[in-house]
Amino acid sequence: MDFLSHYLALWTFIVVMVSTPGPANMLLMTAGAQHGLVKTLPFIAGLTLGKLVLNVALALGLMGIIESYPSIAKVFVYCSGAYMTYLALRNWTPASATTKSTAFTFWSGSVVHPLSPKTWMMATLALTQFGDAFSSAVERLLVVPLSFLVAQVFFAIVWCLLGSLLSRAFEHSLVMHRALILLTLAVIVWAMMQ
Repeated sequence: MDFLSHYLALWTFIVVMVSTPGPANMLLMTAGAQHGLVKTLPFIAGLTLGKLVLNVALALGLMGIIESYPSIAKVFVYCSGAYMTYLALRNWTPASATTKSTAFTFWSGSVVHPLSPKTWMMATLALTQFGDAFSSAVERLLVVPLSFLVAQVFFAIVWCLLGSLLSRAFEHSLVMHRALILLTLAVIVWAMMQ
């Protein structure tokens, strides 16, 4: 029973962290508003793979290196903010229906989470606060990253669909698209200041 309560606590934490607004989720909503779910699937695949790789790397020891050299974490924060700002602003003027967007690709999505301070924080907390409850290092290595993967895929699709619904509700308004970009930029700045 104690084992089940550890899983429940981990999953509650993951759902709250992955489902709440953050820079990556705001980018997903912007991408969904501008391109719809189907055209954003490569970006979602990149996001989830990047997050999975980061979670596994942290579980294998990257977390110890970051704790030993905290200045590396600050570099990630600034690189993250610059990169996500770049992705958001690349869509200031949305691509036409016939033009393919180059901002929301698999490769652009694959580096969002490894550079995201929110992702580092949630992965580190999950591993340090919940990972020790698992009996083996292998179990810890599998359960935490794979739990994040499942939640990330689900909520990435939800955020993307939310953006798509907003776009339809506002009849693909350029003002709405730019408001989403400005909101994304505000969340990026807020995340960097944390």
